[in-house]
Amino acid sequence: MSAVALPELPTLLPHRLDLTRTFDAPRALVWMAWTRPEMRVNWLGPIEWPMVEGFNDLRVGGQWRACLRSVETGEDLWQGGHYREIVEPERLVFTFRWDESHEDGPPADTLVTVLLHETDDGRTRMDFTHEGLKSERSLTGHEYGWNSTLDRLEAWLVANPD
Repeated sequence: MSAVALPELPTLLPHRLDLTRTFDAPRALVWMAWTRPEMRVNWLGPIEWPMVEGFNDLRVGGQWRACLRSVETGEDLWQGGHYREIVEPERLVFTFRWDESHEDGPPADTLVTVLLHETDDGRTRMDFTHEGLKSERSLTGHEYGWNSTLDRLEAWLVANPD
């Protein structure tokens, strides 16, 4: 099988978000939550902007898409990107870009890395990085958004242990 030619990643802008979470769930379940659209739709997006639809082509070079919808106004925000690295069940790297201007101007190509580690007690530690954010404003907005999203993931994992 030949290697997939990925588009060259542009130079990333300087702002970077690093988060670590530990989930009371096995790594395989957390991996599936990140990679299966039918699971991801239950937790992706901050509480005020939950995901309502999306898809992914889980292969290196494959595209992912997600539509977040405001619970207040019904406005849609689309985001998407391409998978750059997939090492099941431990490493997922994908580009991330809003379709339209968001927070501080025109969209920028950014990069998300999700690392999943099994703990000795059967839980999963996730190291999450979102790099290439445009500004402090974008960093603050994405920090809130991802923390709210990961709170939703944690609640979903608790409610769906199988």
